[in-house]
Amino acid sequence: MSDQSVATGGCLCGELKYEVKGDPLWVAHCHCFSCRRNTGAPVTTFVGFPIAAFRYVTGSPKVFASSPGVRRSFCGTCGTPISYESDKLADEIHLYLSTLDNPDDYVAQTHVFTEESVSWFKIDDDIPRYRTTRR
Repeated sequence: MSDQSVATGGCLCGELKYEVKGDPLWVAHCHCFSCRRNTGAPVTTFVGFPIAAFRYVTGSPKVFASSPGVRRSFCGTCGTPISYESDKLADEIHLYLSTLDNPDDYVAQTHVFTEESVSWFKIDDDIPRYRTTRR
């Protein structure tokens, strides 16, 4: 994607729709407990963008403060998780890859929080893995 490109996405029921402009900062599979619990899946994939590049086109999300300084946005109607935001990374928004209309446009570059992985769930790829975060 380029700075002129616009990606779109939204929730399952269609109440929330968003757009984000430009290239992602990164794409990562997260294995942490709280992301697993938030999605009900053994792993989730995020795409990080500058917060200034993101906007809701329709609807307003509900927000849950899942831990101090962390906000997780979701659709109040269907429950689809949309984003993760943190005070530590205030200039970024992390979108759940599967909420994008064209998730195939983004390829994961890394695995994070692998020390919290579900033992029976294996992803066979050659991308870097970090016990916690890559930062």
